[in-house]
Amino acid sequence: MANERTVPLLPCASIDDIETFYGVLGFRTTYKQRKPYACVGIQREDLHLQFFEIAGFDPEQSYGSCLVITEDIEGLHRAFADGMRAAYGKVLVSGTPRMTRPRARKNADGLGGFSVIDPGGNWIRVFRDAATASTPAATPAGRLAKALANAVVQADSRGNAGQAVRILDSALARPQADDDPVEQIEVLVYRAELAMVLHDPKTAAEMLTRAHSVTLTEDESERAAPAFDNAAELAAALR
Repeated sequence: MANERTVPLLPCASIDDIETFYGVLGFRTTYKQRKPYACVGIQREDLHLQFFEIAGFDPEQSYGSCLVITEDIEGLHRAFADGMRAAYGKVLVSGTPRMTRPRARKNADGLGGFSVIDPGGNWIRVFRDAATASTPAATPAGRLAKALANAVVQADSRGNAGQAVRILDSALARPQADDDPVEQIEVLVYRAELAMVLHDPKTAAEMLTRAHSVTLTEDESERAAPAFDNAAELAAALR
């Protein structure tokens, strides 16, 4: 047989909150009922999700999750981010709901990915389709790049921001002369993002200040541009 379709059915505390949030991301409601149990179906192009409501459900205790495989993680992330900016004035990077940024995932053969954590605490994990990747993912070589890769696995994949912080703080506490300054900036900016996830705006601001104080050559400044774009987004969220 062919053309089968699987639609994840995920828990939440309120289908109304789910419907509103995913509407921000560009989804439309395809089905909604209150009885005999509350559930809602949503769709964005070929992406279908359904949710059921549980009275007293705690999103922080949710194990709900699903994978989304796409050729264009950057385009999907950009669309979601634009929706958040229009609705909330910023991209949500802390609390529930929130969204991570596209990053290479060491535990996914280095392919890029990002996650949406919705109001039900469900992790919608978006990954690049390996079959359409144009070039093999590069393996992190530098000391700081390896630390960053390990931290991304802990925070963006496992949801353990505390362990990711310990990895990055350990790397930052032992600077070495041959450290790549661009990697240093990437680590500092990600550390700022994790501080915001952990509701520590003071540390987030300090890390962003440190990132902007790193001396760069013209070539390094160009390489660091994506990290500084992320830093600007974080700074806006802090205001």
